[in-house]
Amino acid sequence: MTASDTRRLIEVFKGGGAELRFVGGCVRDSLLGLGVRDIDIATDALPDRIMGILRDAGIKSVPTGIEHGTVTAVVEGRAFEITTYRRDIKTDGRHAVVEFGTDWREDAERRDFTINAMSITPDGNLHDPFDGEGDLVAGRVRFVGDAQRRVREDILRILRWFRFHAHYGKPPPDVDALGACRGFAFRIPDLSGERIRYELLRLLAADNPLPSIELMIETDVFDAVLGRGRQIQCLAGLYVIEREIEMPPDPLLRLAALIGSPGMAVPLAERLRLSNAEQKRLLAALGSEPSLSLDTSEADRARIFYHLGIRIVEDRILLAWAANPLATEWQEWLEAVQAFDMPAFPLSGRDVMAEGISAGPAVGDTLRQIEDWWIDARFTPDRVQCLAHLKEILRN
Repeated sequence: MTASDTRRLIEVFKGGGAELRFVGGCVRDSLLGLGVRDIDIATDALPDRIMGILRDAGIKSVPTGIEHGTVTAVVEGRAFEITTYRRDIKTDGRHAVVEFGTDWREDAERRDFTINAMSITPDGNLHDPFDGEGDLVAGRVRFVGDAQRRVREDILRILRWFRFHAHYGKPPPDVDALGACRGFAFRIPDLSGERIRYELLRLLAADNPLPSIELMIETDVFDAVLGRGRQIQCLAGLYVIEREIEMPPDPLLRLAALIGSPGMAVPLAERLRLSNAEQKRLLAALGSEPSLSLDTSEADRARIFYHLGIRIVEDRILLAWAANPLATEWQEWLEAVQAFDMPAFPLSGRDVMAEGISAGPAVGDTLRQIEDWWIDARFTPDRVQCLAHLKEILRN
């Protein structure tokens, strides 16, 4: 938080007579000695004043969430989210009515966890009213104040607790937090699919999400999120494989491992409002045709690689291996698909129609016939040879 862009922002707000302090992830990461990525800032300046201070300094500002007090400043190409201090006026478990304030302590009191209520002022002093630093060092994710009340205010805090525990927590988990999560798990279906998706995928991005997943099961939170069907053993197997082959966490593949069934994937994708690309990948990863087998010949492997695509085959191999981590033969499959140079079929429908076939199903049927011949020949025939084979088919 000492880069030139950050220092400039500090000077601009100081010159504008506004208080500024760093909050959120940048504080946590700084205390843990990790690289700081996103920088969030809280201030006593009201949103309009924030915009004015930035405008007067020639800094681009975007009113990304101005109704909630948030303005994004772009300094030297870097985005900073700047939010006015707030206090909650009314909560209903899903939405909060807030009022802008000028007291950083009130702003800290409304935050969910002690490790999120810390702030650092430009002079480098840590302000930690609830011993968030002690909790961070101990690996303890603890609610600010009464856990039951904090969860009742916003049910999403249940999923946030498990997500933060996955990234920062160590055993044993905070008893009060677990009790509050268990007590309000029945309210999770009230949350929007988008909010659940966001928290779940970020939880699954943790280095090892298994302890949090197990706690979710223990507290009935998992069933409220994903239903009763679950394959935690498959997720555990995938985690072992990831470490063995030095593969970074892949949240969507981990979700597929947890689901384990294409029948569950469709309703879950709709519930979580997954994007079309995410839903397509999830269903493809859990598909069963064509089947993968350790006994598959090299020629049939190449056919599968070509038809399914490298990404889908990788996903299916990893899931099959995760179901039986001792079957290390799958690693040879994985290496083979990663080394596969995806060929491009030399012909198109235009080539078929150029030979006198009218547009319609016959074009596709003929093209597939030639493509099958090309695949059987290990993708070696070039365009000239494929055209010759096309003419031969039409003659016969």
